Amino acid sequence: MPATFEAPTATELPKLSNEEIARYSRHLILPEVGLEGQQKLKAAKVLCVGTGGLGAPLALYLAAAGIGTIGLVDFDVVDESNLQRQIIHSQSTVGKLKVDSAEIMLKGLNKNVNVIKHNTMLTSKNALEIFKDYDVIADGTDNFQTRYLVNDACVLTGKPNAYGSIFRFEGQASVFATEEGPCYRCLYPEPPPPGLVPSCAEGGVLGILPGLVGVIQATEVIKLILGIGEPLVGRLLLVDALNMGFRTLKLRKNPNCPACGTHEIKELIDYDQFCGIAPPTSTGPLEVSSHGNVDASANVVDGIAQITVEEYKARLDKGDKPFLLDVREPHEYQIVNLGAPLIPVGQIGSRLNEIPVSKDTEIVVQCKSGGRSQKAALELKAAGFTNVKNLAGGITAWADRIDTSLPKY
Repeated sequence: MPATFEAPTATELPKLSNEEIARYSRHLILPEVGLEGQQKLKAAKVLCVGTGGLGAPLALYLAAAGIGTIGLVDFDVVDESNLQRQIIHSQSTVGKLKVDSAEIMLKGLNKNVNVIKHNTMLTSKNALEIFKDYDVIADGTDNFQTRYLVNDACVLTGKPNAYGSIFRFEGQASVFATEEGPCYRCLYPEPPPPGLVPSCAEGGVLGILPGLVGVIQATEVIKLILGIGEPLVGRLLLVDALNMGFRTLKLRKNPNCPACGTHEIKELIDYDQFCGIAPPTSTGPLEVSSHGNVDASANVVDGIAQITVEEYKARLDKGDKPFLLDVREPHEYQIVNLGAPLIPVGQIGSRLNEIPVSKDTEIVVQCKSGGRSQKAALELKAAGFTNVKNLAGGITAWADRIDTSLPKY
């Protein structure tokens, strides 16, 4: 076997019905798969962490290929904005739990697949218990704290991790946490500073890209189960969809890695804390994307006061109008805006002279959901502006809770 997955012996393998033999005929005539290989796929249990952009094509192709048991971990509900890339969901399932929506599509594709739904957030408290019943883990998550959690849980349980990630037009794929190969921590020993890497919700993603990377993940899962070919163990595949280029980087196992090298990590940790992601305060509906240290006595993040959209609207209704600054990109501004002057966050430092108020004037900074505006507010504060606030939740929260006639993107 090229990796640590241990397939059942031939005597333990489930038999295929005549219907399944007909269904998988194109597999069965491949010498590398054959009857025994298809039986291995039927016996396999694969956990898909996330049923979003990556999890959608991943789970669909695993079901089509005949994976016997597919576990789904997700706690979200289907939103209209998901359908641009999350092809496992549909117009008819908007508002449903994603695991329920995904099950409908998977069962419609292959009635023989056993779908196990974990309608929960993956945490340090439940990951080991969930992972123990599966043979391969496929990581389709979109944030660093969960990627480290999945990695460490895979190392501790001895499960291969078919990894994928996407952003804008680029993607990555690899197989981590095998006995002979590196883990995710070998590649990224430390998470990036909070807020440095924007999420797909803020940076965008080409809808087809997760299909491309998710199918690569599914391919790696099937190769691991069948024990064929060369899985992406010790290699990182880089995908550039804009130029349609593929590069492979060699990865080495780090003997000093605390997870798979020295094995210093013997239990799962607080990954929000590890990644510098602070919990929200308990004093109000703080919706800013969490960055850094939160003052629990007030809605303050890293010294920047957070103002909710309700609070801002109440100020406007009273005739009190703080200076509002939009720090999104021009193409976002064209979609929807609140009429505020626009200076993209990346240009704040070079365009301070364009802010038409004094440095002691109250300024409310706004972006799509609160992350970039927090970064801009910190930059303004460092430049000497003394009364800067962040609009928590950004224009998305405004469209959700104040003016529902506005488009959301």
